[in-house]
Amino acid sequence: MYRHKTTLEQWRILQAVVDCGGYAHAAEHLNKSQSSLNHAVAKLQHQLGVELLEVRGRKAYLTQAGEVMLRRSRYITQNVEDLEALAINIQQEWEPEINLAVDLAYPRERLFDVLQNFLPESRGSRIRVLDTVLTGTEEVIMEKSADVVITHSVPKGFLGEPIGKVKFVAVCSPTHPLAKIAQPIDPNALQQELQLVIKDTAATPIERQGWLKSELRWTVDQFHSAIGLLQRGIGFCWLPEHEVEAYLSTEKLVRLHIDGSSFRELTSYLVIPAPDNLGPGSQLLASLLLSSRVI
Repeated sequence: MYRHKTTLEQWRILQAVVDCGGYAHAAEHLNKSQSSLNHAVAKLQHQLGVELLEVRGRKAYLTQAGEVMLRRSRYITQNVEDLEALAINIQQEWEPEINLAVDLAYPRERLFDVLQNFLPESRGSRIRVLDTVLTGTEEVIMEKSADVVITHSVPKGFLGEPIGKVKFVAVCSPTHPLAKIAQPIDPNALQQELQLVIKDTAATPIERQGWLKSELRWTVDQFHSAIGLLQRGIGFCWLPEHEVEAYLSTEKLVRLHIDGSSFRELTSYLVIPAPDNLGPGSQLLASLLLSSRVI
């Protein structure tokens, strides 16, 4: 019978050293001594007979062999975590907490209707709603840090069920110079204007969505912050149409018609990051979200 030379804990320590950029930060993150981490990685390399890390200055760098083995180790540790989570769900039958990640652009009224319908059937499960933006939503899916996710972009390797659409429009104050020029606006004219953008919640944001060519940008965390600035004549912004309808109807904001891009429409998807580990409460919540779809 084959006996493993290494342990999951050793691989988790190696992952932490790499992810944290060195032994000192990894020790703080894991609440362990730096010497114990050094010993664990040294023992791991000795047991394997392969050099995984090399230290240059104060930072540890992966060797080529280390990159390959670290990547494979993440699959192993993730599979073990999934297996343990599955055991908890089987044992408890109904999960005590459900994590729901929702892209900020998804209509909250529609979401609240679903949660209202879920409450009588929730059996006391706590709901944690996490507001995410752009690649931050994808990050939650890939890290499987939520049970149910509503996103506007499905990462490779995952499946998504369409449940709605969100239309984005460019808006500004009626007093803003952009509101006074001839429509449709030449996109080049926007490059010199202040653009308000919503902060991506990913740890390492990747700009691959939206019009982000403006030379000057201000970043805010929420739509209401952007709307407050817009009403004071500060900048322009792409926002979900449902968030600004009331402001457009009262002419507190005006819609900009841009040549070649009058609006952007995104599809909302329901994604279950770890379907094999989905508890009955999360399954019920997901089914209610699917039944509320508006396509």
